[in-house]
Amino acid sequence: MNQKLRVCVVFGTRPDAVKMAPLVHRLSADAGIACITVATAQHREMLDEVLGLFGVTPEYDLAVMTEGQTLTDVTTRVLERMASVLDDARPDVVLVHGDTTTSTASALAAYYKKIPVGHVEAGLRTDTIYEPFPEEMNRRLTGVIATHHFAPTPTAKANLLAEGKAPSSIVVTGNTVIDAFLWVHARLQPGDAPHIQTKRLLFVEAHRRENLGAPMEAICRALKSVVEAHDDLTLLWPVHPNPAVVEVVRRTLDGVPRVRLVQPMSYRALVAAIGRSTLIATDSGGLQEEAPCLGRPVVVLRRVTERPEGVAAGTLRLVGTDEALVTRTLNELLDDRAAYDAMAKASNPYGDGKAADRIARALLAHYRGGDPAPEFDPSLPPTLPNAR
Repeated sequence: MNQKLRVCVVFGTRPDAVKMAPLVHRLSADAGIACITVATAQHREMLDEVLGLFGVTPEYDLAVMTEGQTLTDVTTRVLERMASVLDDARPDVVLVHGDTTTSTASALAAYYKKIPVGHVEAGLRTDTIYEPFPEEMNRRLTGVIATHHFAPTPTAKANLLAEGKAPSSIVVTGNTVIDAFLWVHARLQPGDAPHIQTKRLLFVEAHRRENLGAPMEAICRALKSVVEAHDDLTLLWPVHPNPAVVEVVRRTLDGVPRVRLVQPMSYRALVAAIGRSTLIATDSGGLQEEAPCLGRPVVVLRRVTERPEGVAAGTLRLVGTDEALVTRTLNELLDDRAAYDAMAKASNPYGDGKAADRIARALLAHYRGGDPAPEFDPSLPPTLPNAR
């Protein structure tokens, strides 16, 4: 009888914990798998909130976060501490997620131990290594190290093939963030939604490094103009704690009628806020995939996106940070019902809620034999529960 497949799942920030939680659930429920969870705690409080929500208790906590930490600090601490974890846990394969410094350093630690790496959310690319920074380089480096590439979409698979990855090493799974989003959405209570007095809600998240300074100033001025032009609209913005973000946002939008600037939200509250929203404006990556689950158009406040599938499908509008273009786009979607409906009714190309199952079955097929699940096909009719 085969021993259980020992799978080590690593996460360190709130976004990658959200996206790995469904995989931890699926792996832990499989009789043929021993799931070993490792939290680097690259982000502490925001990570702990998500782990509590999903009921995940890490077996190893590396506690790498320190005040004022640099990318170099995080990289070296994760690399050093993961080495000890791998010696103790003896996994057959290490799973890392996406584009965080935790993922790249953990993948490198596994490589040094000659342990295969599986890259969840593999193959996302932009046209420059500095946008987004440092995420774009993180995911490229992880892709070089990885043995298994779990691509969320056919476009991501095509990126990997163009880089010379073996077709047999790539599985199109859909994105596990859809699994996570739907899991939380199904468990929301009426009181979870934000209490907004107006009919419509514009939900905003913006904090990327490349948008600090003049771009953030332009975004804030555009948002102020849009809110002032629509009496039935409230703007809700959970402001990132980075002082460079807080200073600009508060200076421009504090005290503006119907603008609510709040502390960063729990993931449960975020999911509820998306459900209550009319429209999303963001430079976040995850929101580009999550909001279309509920038919919420997303205006992307970035010059480039590693998620072009949403642009092609019509769920995203890529507008950058030009004040006039941001203002014009938001006003159009708020004032033109046909333009709004064209985005709201587009199919979500990012997943169907079964990504974690595909990853688990692919691992078992590779290491223990058996049949993998059919790959995710975004051309098939969606079966997502939505609130359009």
